[in-house]
Amino acid sequence: MEVKQNNDEKHGSFEAFIDGRRAGMMTYTWAGEERFIIDHTEVEEAYNGKGVGKEMLLAAVDFARKNNKKIIPLCPFAKASFQKSEELQDVLVN
Repeated sequence: MEVKQNNDEKHGSFEAFIDGRRAGMMTYTWAGEERFIIDHTEVEEAYNGKGVGKEMLLAAVDFARKNNKKIIPLCPFAKASFQKSEELQDVLVN
C-alpha cells in the first residue's frame, strides 16, 4: 500500500493506493499554521477491512510529528482511532 499526501494552504488529503488503484482518502483542513483537522475518511468498499484507514491515519500522524503540527480529529474514524491508540495521542491538540 502506498499513501500519497496532497497539501495546499487551506486543505489537504492522504490518499491510499493498492496496486495502483485508489483504496481510500482522508481529508483535512488547516486550522491555523500549527494544526489541522481530519474531517473525513473514506475507504473504497472493495478495500474494507484491509487497514487502509489506519495506514492513512498513520501517515497523518507521521506528517504531524515531522512538521511539529497537531491534529484535531473530527471525523468519527480518526477520533475513535486516537482514543484506542495511546501511542498516537502525542499529536492531538490538548
